[in-house]
Amino acid sequence: MTAPLLQVEDLSKRFGGFTALDAINLEVAPGARLGLIGPNGSGKSTLVNCLCGTLRKDSGSVRFEGALMDGLSAHQRTRLGMARSFQLPRPFASLTVAENLRIPLLYTVGFRRGHHVPRAEIAAREAELLGLVGLADKAGRLPRDLSQVEMRKLELARAMAAEPKLLFADEAMAGLSHGEVDDIITLLRRLNESGITVILIEHIMRAVMSFSDRLVVLVAGRKIADGPPDEVVRNPEVERAYLGE
Repeated sequence: MTAPLLQVEDLSKRFGGFTALDAINLEVAPGARLGLIGPNGSGKSTLVNCLCGTLRKDSGSVRFEGALMDGLSAHQRTRLGMARSFQLPRPFASLTVAENLRIPLLYTVGFRRGHHVPRAEIAAREAELLGLVGLADKAGRLPRDLSQVEMRKLELARAMAAEPKLLFADEAMAGLSHGEVDDIITLLRRLNESGITVILIEHIMRAVMSFSDRLVVLVAGRKIADGPPDEVVRNPEVERAYLGE
């Protein structure tokens, strides 16, 4: 049996008297396409922040490739192979599109290898990633020159430049048109087929159902369902709490 890439046991997080996450248990296998859904305020972002190290959990444990993540910062977890894209893209505004990819190549990939990545390799990797996300012709432009969907693609490319084993794609399709959503789904599938485990946090059910091979539902900080998407969306508790049916 393949060991889980990510293992979460009894993870809880409170803000004062409010319980944002209540004893969450979750295992994610290498190569999975996991959809994480739930209504606003359900705890999705809090869970991702605890897993990525931007929030400190109150109890429970997080293991990545069998190693405990307790006490590790966000950038340390990124160097181990966990990366994320943000709902609101956060590029370096004064750097070109290509230069935005250079930062994780230098400071994450280079650190992991224990030496600086050669300039020629950086240039080749930048070109490869920009070609993958369809931004090859925008390499020398500034982020402000990009459209909304191009910004989403740059955000994914920035996460990919860290060469992750696990990618959290947080609301990567918010505000996009039907066709643009399809573009992002295709891109995420391509990344997954290259060997990257993807956890998709998304409100667009069409996208989640199309992409995911497994669905996890959070409501009020609790995990209420976990399984094949077609079964999960027929769960009466999910219908009441999330789909409103």
